[in-house]
Amino acid sequence: MVERLQLVCASANPDKIAEISAILSDVVDLLPRPPDVPDVVEDAGTLLGNARLKAMAVCAATGMAAVADDTGLFVDALDGEPGVETAYFAGPDATYAENRAKMLAALNGVTLTRRSAQFRTVALVVWPDGSELAAEGVCRGLIAEAESGGRGWGYDPLFIPDGGDGRTFAQMTEEEKHAMSHRGLAFAALLEALRNR
Repeated sequence: MVERLQLVCASANPDKIAEISAILSDVVDLLPRPPDVPDVVEDAGTLLGNARLKAMAVCAATGMAAVADDTGLFVDALDGEPGVETAYFAGPDATYAENRAKMLAALNGVTLTRRSAQFRTVALVVWPDGSELAAEGVCRGLIAEAESGGRGWGYDPLFIPDGGDGRTFAQMTEEEKHAMSHRGLAFAALLEALRNR
């Protein structure tokens, strides 16, 4: 019997928290970030650096182990953009829909075969003693020419993962998405590392 871990989630994004909780639920009790912990400025310039900034801030504020992640969408036809700025592609307060609209506009006229991209997620746990554990998940695919599907969040209606059946993440069930998504792969790898720690 594996002893359950308690980790404070550095994210305040309810969509992300739900995904992380679903993936880690066998081993981890995910605790919410205290409401008085302010958002962290994510200016490290890398996914790992941003995840570390978030986890360290929550760990310092709570005195407990904290888990954080950072995700980027790297589009080949856009020279790797938006990358670490994925959540803010259309501006600092952009909605999911605004980010998707900007992506479609940026790729207007680009054929589907030239819309290759990859989602990368780094998941990281930091403990109060300063030790940390990190894992990465990568999902390659294509950016669709139009939105499809009503599930998911973020860029899910636009991302068609390689190895699937041509559906976007937003057309898949949660279980199907977690099995192949960047976040699913990163947290599955992190879960395995936590079990072996």
